[in-house]
Amino acid sequence: MKILYVASAIVAPGSHGGATHVVEVSRELAKLGHEIHVICARPNRKEPARLTLAVEGGTPIEFYRHSLPKFTAIALYPLVKKLAKALKPDLIMERYYNFAGSGMLFASRHHLPSLLEVNALILDPLSSPKRRLDRTLLFNRLKWWSEKQCCWATRIITPLHTTIPAAIPREKIIELPWGANVDMFDPTRIEPTEQMRLRQELGIPEKANVLAFAGSFRHWHGVEVLVEAAKLAIPQDNNLYILMLGGGPLFEQIQNEVVDSGLTERVILTGAIPYQKMPLYLSLAHAGVAPFDTSKHAPLREAGFYWSPLKIFEYMALALPSIVPDFRPLNEIIRQGQEGLLFREGDANDLARAILELLSPNNIIERECMGASARIRVVESFSWRSHCASLDAVMVASNRVFFDNIAAFC
Repeated sequence: MKILYVASAIVAPGSHGGATHVVEVSRELAKLGHEIHVICARPNRKEPARLTLAVEGGTPIEFYRHSLPKFTAIALYPLVKKLAKALKPDLIMERYYNFAGSGMLFASRHHLPSLLEVNALILDPLSSPKRRLDRTLLFNRLKWWSEKQCCWATRIITPLHTTIPAAIPREKIIELPWGANVDMFDPTRIEPTEQMRLRQELGIPEKANVLAFAGSFRHWHGVEVLVEAAKLAIPQDNNLYILMLGGGPLFEQIQNEVVDSGLTERVILTGAIPYQKMPLYLSLAHAGVAPFDTSKHAPLREAGFYWSPLKIFEYMALALPSIVPDFRPLNEIIRQGQEGLLFREGDANDLARAILELLSPNNIIERECMGASARIRVVESFSWRSHCASLDAVMVASNRVFFDNIAAFC
């Protein structure tokens, strides 16, 4: 099948989570025999507008990269039209963005099957500034446009159906979790000499108990809770080190707090890490942590935890047991005592308890069993390969639905 994949707001290839998603989905679909053409953004005008990415075991992926600002994404319609006319795709797939929609619009106008990928709330919470602006000054035109994108799509792919407005029929929505690159994040592929060099560079002793966090330094990612837990746990374990990988708005605040607490040797902040180096950095750890705090993010409070967090899947792929908050769906991905441990969301004391328990010298065998279980589980259920196998089935069904004239629910 020839697929035009519109990801207008995403800079790809790249190291951001959105770029990872687009490239991995494209790569796995190519391995299944599909021909993939991606419209996306480029980092700057010095970078090539056209890029070809070779795929082992599949057809090369073609990237067509623009330089428009994100909020003008709908202006890409002429490019979508030009490429679609030349390529004659069998299906158009688009990654949802408020100000995008050119892929869904073209598919609707030209009677093509289409899939809309949704990674966030289609409609912002009523209390959000953007939603208030839309109601008071724009006469709900943003809401109308967002819902139209859903209406035009033959099928909608999302980790949790609550991201989609209630006006859209439930049968149109397919819930699929995202995944991990289980070949890239494979513990058997880590080079021991590189591992030793990096450990020495970061000042982590060989016999240290290492807990890793990888992600964005934002309130709802729980970095503040993690630092509070570190203050409680480190004095109780002389071998405990916490490796925090990533950057974001709270990076400087967290860095200052670590310094003020006298924990600079034991809490190591690396800043942003290139995606290709992430497996090596994570391989220094004995466990991973994802201390999400939904109370700090209005969309998560409103719709539930609709993220399908790559970091947890990548921990699992590296056979790292994980510590996550005890709420759905995280407690269904990481099951208590099977792939890791759970703690009460936002509770630094309980997180410290889980850290000390999981990294205790008395729990080495149990921890290794959890890691092995995590690796098996992610390969079977939460890999990009398994995601795209399911996506492939949805595409085939979408073509049947479309041509049977039952796709127009709206």
